[in-house]
Amino acid sequence: MGAVTRNTVSRREVKMTITTDLIEAYLKCSTKCFLLSHGEVGTGNAYADWARTKSTSFRREGIRRLIAGVAADKCVTSTSATESLRVAQWRLAIDIEARSQDLQCACHAVECIPSLGRDRAPQFIPIRYVSRNKPTRDDKLLVSFDGLVLSEMLDRTIDHGRTIYGDQYTTL
Repeated sequence: MGAVTRNTVSRREVKMTITTDLIEAYLKCSTKCFLLSHGEVGTGNAYADWARTKSTSFRREGIRRLIAGVAADKCVTSTSATESLRVAQWRLAIDIEARSQDLQCACHAVECIPSLGRDRAPQFIPIRYVSRNKPTRDDKLLVSFDGLVLSEMLDRTIDHGRTIYGDQYTTL
């Protein structure tokens, strides 16, 4: 009998970025997450398109309400806030993309609460909008993921997150 040889397949080490979209897909279905991570995009689902449109509309209205309570010079958008997250001259940042190592999140909004003393740093609170009238465990995990990525990016502890949900824009 001949010698048995083992064929080894060389694997390239692929560095993958874990995003909010992947986390959200995984919470719904691990197969959906796998397909999304490999670039497969689902098409032709009218309900999913309607739900996405409803969620986007809810988030836009919620952000409009949030901005109304903040001075114009204390509110920044994604283009200007990413560079100035560490400086924190703003009070509210909208549509922030935070990155840290192999994690990336798209925060709907981030509130900056100024420090209460010289030795204390400002506090950052990620805000996520949920159009349903009752937030689910998954919604809480997504705002926690936002906090984790912000925490790692800024190298500081983020203890709180805020979910704004339902017809009355209730805060949790």
